Amino acid sequence: MTSILALGGVTFGLVARVNGERSSNLPVDRIRPPGALREAEFLGACVRCGLCVQACPYDTLHLAELSPLLPTGTPYFTARDTPCHMCETIPCAAACPTGALQLSTINAAAMGLAELSTPERCHSYTGAAYCNSCYQACPLKGQAIRMQPGRTLRGGNFRPVVNADYCTGCGLCEAACVLQGDAAITVRANHATRR
Repeated sequence: MTSILALGGVTFGLVARVNGERSSNLPVDRIRPPGALREAEFLGACVRCGLCVQACPYDTLHLAELSPLLPTGTPYFTARDTPCHMCETIPCAAACPTGALQLSTINAAAMGLAELSTPERCHSYTGAAYCNSCYQACPLKGQAIRMQPGRTLRGGNFRPVVNADYCTGCGLCEAACVLQGDAAITVRANHATRR
């Protein structure tokens, strides 16, 4: 029995070590919940309990399964599928028993940063149609994202411009993009620079 427990402890330690080494290569479309510490600190503090996932009223958060993408059992969301809805009470952070999620004001979140990643697909940028769905979806419209007038390189008259000082990385803009498939505006996770 003792040898089985020891083997389990060694296995968990090796998995945690491998997961920690992978943290610098995490996919940028897998975004941590609001208030997540920097990745190395987060992985040390998160006990993979899933309480943040249970507390999310929008079913935004998921626990990573065994894969090479994310450390197993850690919470994340994918903006295009289900963005963070910027709850004022931040129930996911409030549910965290270890301090891996620390945030008192939702507008101070730094989960990621939106960018017009494929302007050639953006209706407003190309002039195909006036679209401001990303702007309308932003909870900090006029601050985090604005529609900048002016002729674009592709013939449009407006383009979405993101202000990194205000963008929380919630992903509501990406989820609202009217394009089929990949969005023209995407959120890249801030794994190394959160908080």
